[in-house]
Amino acid sequence: MGDDHQTPVRIIVKKKRGHAGHHGGAWKVAYADFVTAMMALFIVLWIVGQSAAVKQAVAAYFKDPGVFESGRGGGLLQGSSGAAPAPTVNVASEIEKLKVEAKKLEEAIAANPDFNKFKDMIQISVTKEGMRIELLENSTGLFFDVGSAKVKPETVQLLKLIAKEAGQLKNNIVIEGYTDARPYVNPNYTNWELSTDRANTARKILEENGVGKNQIVQVRGFADRNLKHPDKPLDYTNRRVSILVASTPQQAGEAVTPKAPSVAPKTEPVAPQNPSVVPETEKK
Repeated sequence: MGDDHQTPVRIIVKKKRGHAGHHGGAWKVAYADFVTAMMALFIVLWIVGQSAAVKQAVAAYFKDPGVFESGRGGGLLQGSSGAAPAPTVNVASEIEKLKVEAKKLEEAIAANPDFNKFKDMIQISVTKEGMRIELLENSTGLFFDVGSAKVKPETVQLLKLIAKEAGQLKNNIVIEGYTDARPYVNPNYTNWELSTDRANTARKILEENGVGKNQIVQVRGFADRNLKHPDKPLDYTNRRVSILVASTPQQAGEAVTPKAPSVAPKTEPVAPQNPSVVPETEKK
């Protein structure tokens, strides 16, 4: 054979595709970021549309996830494991309800002729802490016998009326007793005992006439430490019993009448000539 019949030489050039391969998976990362962002958005939108109880449970989880893992807390949704989230209280709605109740109570007191002697000495107010009913004393003992926790007959009727109304509300109740800054002459019975005993006497009457025993969560005696009139420490209206129908359970545990100066003005008791007789000015 001659040289004209030789097989031609073929040259094959292979191009490297390294550049395209380097960027081939970048779109996956971007897509994953997009999906994550959308999931976060949908979770936020879901939470926004949930009830206050669910929102509270979600917030509790992020504060302490171990609560749900250990079974100490409830599930996020009804039907999930664990106890249901504690119901929340609409404070604004509760305060409006207490305002209506305060008006009813004022009208009921005004309609009873037996309570005419209490005019201007029963103060009913509604604040964010709840409905506070204050029974203010005078120099002769309006609601309680002077220097004693013994109630007057009209006071019993008044407390029965309050018990009937407060018992229907089912709100928590705190009862507080106060005195003025005048020292009690009996060394074995002080303003502390008197203020506490009067509050406790009111508790018994309320519980016997419509208030549930679980409603009253605290009975407190403040003696002369929280004067109604700090600028007039000997004023008789500093002697009072206060009944707080709380707007929320938290308020029942925290509500305290604004504090007066920590040190009450110093007054010296007048020693009676006859130890068995206590002067009216020294009685509570």
